[in-house]
Amino acid sequence: MADSNSLLERALNQHRSGNLIEAAKGYRKVLRKEPQHANALYLLGCIEYQNGKNEAATDLLLEAITYAPREADYHNALGLALSGLQKYGDAESSFRRALQLENRPQFHANLGLLYKKQNRLPEAITAFRQSLALRPDDTEVWCELGDVLQDTGDYAAAATVYENALKLDPHLARAWCSLGCAEIERQEFVDARAAFEEAVDLQPAWLEARHNLARTLYEVGQVSAALEQFKRCAALPQQASARSRAMIAVIIPGVPEASNQEILDARRNWVEKDLHPQTIAAPAKRVRVDGDRIRIGYVSSFFQRDNWMKPVWALINRHDRDKFLVNLFSDAPASAIQHGHHPQLKDRFFNTTSLSNEGLANLIRDAEIDIVIDLNGYSNMRRLPLYTLRPAPVVLGWFNMYATSGMNCFDYLIGDEQTIPSEEEQFYSEKILRVAGSYLTFSVEYPVPPVSDPPCLSKEGVTFGSLASQYKLTNEVIAAWSQILNFTPNSSLFLKNKHLASTATQEFVRGLFAKQGVATERLLLEGPSEHYEFLQAYERIDLALDPFPYNGGTTTTEAIWQGVPVLTFAGDRWASRTSASLLRAGGLQAFVASDVESYVALAAQWGNDSKIRERLVGLRRNMRTKLSSSSLCDTATFAREMEQLYLAVHAGS
Repeated sequence: MADSNSLLERALNQHRSGNLIEAAKGYRKVLRKEPQHANALYLLGCIEYQNGKNEAATDLLLEAITYAPREADYHNALGLALSGLQKYGDAESSFRRALQLENRPQFHANLGLLYKKQNRLPEAITAFRQSLALRPDDTEVWCELGDVLQDTGDYAAAATVYENALKLDPHLARAWCSLGCAEIERQEFVDARAAFEEAVDLQPAWLEARHNLARTLYEVGQVSAALEQFKRCAALPQQASARSRAMIAVIIPGVPEASNQEILDARRNWVEKDLHPQTIAAPAKRVRVDGDRIRIGYVSSFFQRDNWMKPVWALINRHDRDKFLVNLFSDAPASAIQHGHHPQLKDRFFNTTSLSNEGLANLIRDAEIDIVIDLNGYSNMRRLPLYTLRPAPVVLGWFNMYATSGMNCFDYLIGDEQTIPSEEEQFYSEKILRVAGSYLTFSVEYPVPPVSDPPCLSKEGVTFGSLASQYKLTNEVIAAWSQILNFTPNSSLFLKNKHLASTATQEFVRGLFAKQGVATERLLLEGPSEHYEFLQAYERIDLALDPFPYNGGTTTTEAIWQGVPVLTFAGDRWASRTSASLLRAGGLQAFVASDVESYVALAAQWGNDSKIRERLVGLRRNMRTKLSSSSLCDTATFAREMEQLYLAVHAGS
């Protein structure tokens, strides 16, 4: 009959080969021969831990320690089992006892993981660094340290740590992906993109890495490439692929090659697969008594954004309170709204910050709202499921949708003749309502700089410029703007947005223009600033260039209010006609071209105009007066038009 040592050796070989069942049988044979065999107890305890049976593992390991109290491995294993039972204090004691017996890197690492699990991040950092001091080639511990540093918000240090791991093993996909995440947090999207590309090359089926690669591509304006990556993620049979379908729904109106039908299909696809529409019926139409006002409710997560909300406050402030009871459902407290809103005594304000969609739907129902108006669109997808709960008899979208919602729960969208021509109504899941002028009238009621004279008065050549977000600067935009610069030899281009705070992003953008033959010295690139200073940047721009197919909205209104004309063209979808709508209503139709070729030609014509100084001086000095007397700033008339639409849909509900 085999002795205990032979039985133990055979069981241990089974254990090493991964055959845990046979290994456990072998250890139990040893224990039947020698019930106090400490090593067999320890090894059987390790198997129970590997099988997730932490209670059984703890009992075996405690018994092993009884017979061999100075075996560091036993205390370390007990710490792991106790941690699995969430007995963190006892687990810490076990790891520390193991370290007293032997100062080994794995024991420090396990202690670090315990601290990480408890969110004791500084202590976890110390433990991981102590482990690495003993074994500096442990890439797994380098990655764990990087993860904890990210959790503390020290993204620069985390990036350095992941780079250390990659010096040891350049094929470590986890480190590349984690490095990319750290670079995203640092707003270093170009470097993040490179890291995610490495991760995806190493593990092509890794959904998280590919999704984040798509996100970084989008952030730097590579929108078409981003869409392709999101599509690959969305096709994967994983629950997390819903994130990518959601991103497709968000970005699709700004993808140059996407058609109106593809925009509708993408949003319907997200709705059908991931939104899980409810079957709740809309509340019955409220019975109104004589003199009772129609109750309208505006829902927004962004009422506190003064500059963005210009068109919204322009309408709300002008509502006829004798006919309408105004209700605001805000994902920000009233105290956060600094400018623009003129609350009236009979209005009702609801701070909905802490409410779920179900809670908000109940609040809207309890307030007996007749018409609920969504102001978020896809800028806050978290709130879109609200409308599947049908909180009011009429659900209407205005202000921030600029494409179909793809949701059957929206009854109407409000646009204008410029943005939604009648022949395109087939690409909307909603019925379309239109106002006569632009659907975005505005008034400016927050501090802005005075209008300055154009910079071309004091320098040779015209300065084109754009303060649009980087994700709007697609390859097609870069190509068109490069043509403009090449057709106007003395011109320059000034770009300012938050992503251009990154040197890597600046170099990336310069490289895109260089491929189009534009010399680096003709580009002026600048990062973000506080909003007043941001608006002062228009002092450095003679003519603003509108991106496409995702036009400026707020950016366009800010530019023209600062006296800077915006050059645009009427594109093939709502998102690419917003500026045309604004400019035509503001009496600036001369700056609206018919297509991209005409847009380039119009910009070149202005850039080479020998009388541009006099023309721009006259335009800028009179711009605010011109706008104020146009339909674009006739907020009272706009309010009456919107009210007529509200009355009509209420009557038909």
